Amino acid sequence: MGIMKVVIIGAGPVGALAALYAAERNHEVEIYEFRDDLDLSIPAVIPLNFTKSINLTLSERGVNALSHARAAGLLEEVLRNTVPVSARMVHGESLIRGPTSNTLKYDVHGGVLSVVDRGQLNERLLLELTRYENVKVFFNHKLVSANLDRQVATFEKQLPVHPQDGQIERAREEIFVNFDLMIGADGAHSATRHQLGKYARLDLSQSWLDIFWCEFKITATKEGRPRLDPTHLHIWPQKEFMFIALPDLEGTFTCNLFASEAIFQELETHTENLISFFTKNFPGLIPNLIDPVSLASQFLKNPHQPLVTLRCNKYHYSNSCVILGDAAHVMVPFYGQGLNTGFEDVRILFEDFLDNIPITTKEGRSSMASALAAYSKVRVPDVHIITDLALRNYEEMRTGVTSRSYFIRKWVEETLSVRVPSLGWATLYRRVAFTNMRYTEVKSRFEHQRRVLQSLAAFGAILILLLVVYCLLEYRFDAMAWN
Repeated sequence: MGIMKVVIIGAGPVGALAALYAAERNHEVEIYEFRDDLDLSIPAVIPLNFTKSINLTLSERGVNALSHARAAGLLEEVLRNTVPVSARMVHGESLIRGPTSNTLKYDVHGGVLSVVDRGQLNERLLLELTRYENVKVFFNHKLVSANLDRQVATFEKQLPVHPQDGQIERAREEIFVNFDLMIGADGAHSATRHQLGKYARLDLSQSWLDIFWCEFKITATKEGRPRLDPTHLHIWPQKEFMFIALPDLEGTFTCNLFASEAIFQELETHTENLISFFTKNFPGLIPNLIDPVSLASQFLKNPHQPLVTLRCNKYHYSNSCVILGDAAHVMVPFYGQGLNTGFEDVRILFEDFLDNIPITTKEGRSSMASALAAYSKVRVPDVHIITDLALRNYEEMRTGVTSRSYFIRKWVEETLSVRVPSLGWATLYRRVAFTNMRYTEVKSRFEHQRRVLQSLAAFGAILILLLVVYCLLEYRFDAMAWN
């Protein structure tokens, strides 16, 4: 690929990784972020004040994208600041034994997820960018418009406030920036996507789900030790709602209650029932893990927010613009694939479609348009599938992990994966989280395995029925012979 000017909207994890990929290819890179400045020269800098988000997990797709960034030591440094999680621990209650727990490994082959703090990850990626002379980062710059045909973006730059001069509001300055390629990585409320919709025939599908969430924190003990096993994701499943806890580096746990709006409204209206609700449905949580007063305070103080999914029918326009990560697709967090899919977007865009395009020629610009169109064509169906699978996994986490059919299917798939690897069988979770297989292929193989298991179950049921009929007939004939 020839040298070009790449303008990236958004300095979050996906935008920063896209900048790394572009910088390593010697492009002129400019990142524009509407939030406040960050002094990247200070190692112990305070992270960007990002909107509160559910804990992130790195799995194979994200790890693979980081390893392909060509930044020496980056992946190792990122993983050093994560918590490896190898299994789910499902909490319940027995009438005889009281609170119970059951461990379910994610992967029979030893795959682990890495729980990562979003701010620390973002800080590390931005600090990595300071090594490149061909990268510039501009904070307090809001994208207000873009001419994607002329390849010019307009930003509103917020100037510093000077209260000593009686200034209350920030002054604003409009600036114009030319680009060869604009990459939108500015999140779920993407300004880039809004501009893209003015040029491309962009069909959007946004669904607000009846799944609300509220964040809680389980503190460490006085000695600084975690109150739960930090190698597990902890789940308290109920049929209509659930409570989960993910470990943090500090020995604490970040927790979330997921439930319908009706349940949240009931708890908000009748706060006197809050503690009894948690005690009844999440055994062992109160007071062993969270003090009742602290839990009530966190529930009342922390926001109660709905989850949303967002889909687009394409991610590009001509040869000038493409959107990645949450700007292109928003999914629920129950597969932990939002960050990983965004990182995978970056790797696939550059390695599979942009590399080796001679963009300095007229033919090259045409090739760029073809490459972006091909990226959309390949990536859209894949991302739609993982969006569906993530929502499906919510049902599995709150109901499936306690069902007999789930255990039987998991045992059969893992046994065949280990004992007869030539069959190519694997659990759906393994293919999603611990491989780089296209999501379309993941779905195809999952459905094939399901059809085989259903056929075997039906065949087994028929055999049992025939055996019962045979035994009844034998009994009848024997009875007739005796008579």
